[in-house]
Amino acid sequence: MSIRTVPTRVSVAESIRDEVAQLRLAAAAEARPKVLAGGAPIRVMARMVTDLAATCRERGIPEEIIAEMVINRSIGDVDTRKISATLDGARFVPLADEMGLALPGEDFDGGYVATGKRYRWLRNQMLRYERMLLKDRWDLRMYDLAGVGNPLLREMLAAHAQRLWGFTVPREQIHVSLGSLDGLNKFWQGLRALNDMKEYGVIFPAPGFNVPEWQVQTMGLRMERIVTRAEDHFKVTPDQLRAALEPEDVRIFYFIASSNPTAFAYSPDELRALFDVVLASRDDVLIVADLAYVGTGEVAEDRARMAVFSAPEVLKRSVLVNSFSKTHTLTGDRFGWVVFGDADLAQQLSVAWMNSCASLPADWQLRYMAVAQLFHDHPEIEDDIRALYRLRREKLVRQLHAINREHHLFAKINTDDGGTVYNWSQLRQGEDVFSLFAKTGIAGVPGSAFGYSDDYIRLSVGINPVPDVEE
Repeated sequence: MSIRTVPTRVSVAESIRDEVAQLRLAAAAEARPKVLAGGAPIRVMARMVTDLAATCRERGIPEEIIAEMVINRSIGDVDTRKISATLDGARFVPLADEMGLALPGEDFDGGYVATGKRYRWLRNQMLRYERMLLKDRWDLRMYDLAGVGNPLLREMLAAHAQRLWGFTVPREQIHVSLGSLDGLNKFWQGLRALNDMKEYGVIFPAPGFNVPEWQVQTMGLRMERIVTRAEDHFKVTPDQLRAALEPEDVRIFYFIASSNPTAFAYSPDELRALFDVVLASRDDVLIVADLAYVGTGEVAEDRARMAVFSAPEVLKRSVLVNSFSKTHTLTGDRFGWVVFGDADLAQQLSVAWMNSCASLPADWQLRYMAVAQLFHDHPEIEDDIRALYRLRREKLVRQLHAINREHHLFAKINTDDGGTVYNWSQLRQGEDVFSLFAKTGIAGVPGSAFGYSDDYIRLSVGINPVPDVEE
């Protein structure tokens, strides 16, 4: 007589995990040739993860196993709705509610129910600001002929810079944009028009964010590439910048002050050394500083970093591109602005704003004002966002070391200097983002997406919490 074996919960769960592991292998095998054929790596990785998660759901695989075995670390946006009471801490769960992102009565992890108090407050503020503007004869429902944003919003952004940086510029030198990328795009367009369509060169360090590079190339401008080195923490050195400025057509030095993808930030001394090189070069060379991640690190360090820009001779040469997307986890709201150190340049480039979007959306400006007021009144929210980033960065480094002890995937795991929401690590020879995903379920972005080699990978602390692992 045979004895029938009844599957246990443990064996069923193991079987499901084996199934997901096989699906990961297949997904990685399918995605790898797409990147080799020239597909955009970030999009390929994001689609791979999204499609695999959908396949798992179609097969009835439980959500907790999908979350455990299919982990999107390809983009940096933190989803405040997915903050975990267990993995991130109960302190951070109300963050979406405190920022006015959570709907009244919305359920969150750990049993927290959103009050919706800030959600309603933001809308009341929008009403208040619209009445204030109408009283000053500024009707957002009509054309804003300059297209750079209403004066009260720009005044608020000037005050925001003063609070965080310790210096500011007049509101006339601040142009509002639909996120930092929109501001950059308008800037390139305006420069192109000002220079009578003549070709000129723009310096881009590698590894670096590739979207501004795409913008420049589509406008027919020439890219001057600086390939940074690991021993320099992937930062441009004065000698490299001096050599890149030698061609007569080079007019712009673009760089990210706190870097995407490498997670390293320039120190004040490093910035001064680079700016000295620019000031010693031709008078028409501009510094375009992407500040998208200044605010994700330590406050004192960011303030010291930004103080270097306040020197009059540096500020006049500077164009500072800003956004609330990463620093305040507001990617979907598209709140950006561009600060021009030179008043004449600001005036000249306003035509790019007017001709590209005609007028910024009315309700968008009102919400932008309400959000700026919220952060002014409650800077503790910014403290909590930075603390959440710090916690996840530290936990991700510990997780990568634990993974490496088991799978031996990494040649070097960067502990970075807390400059952004990313981790930049080096894989062992023979490994790539797809083998990492197949073996661990963690989806990152290869170095080729940033003009560098694929033995490096960018991993984000955003979207998903990081599990606890032992040292």
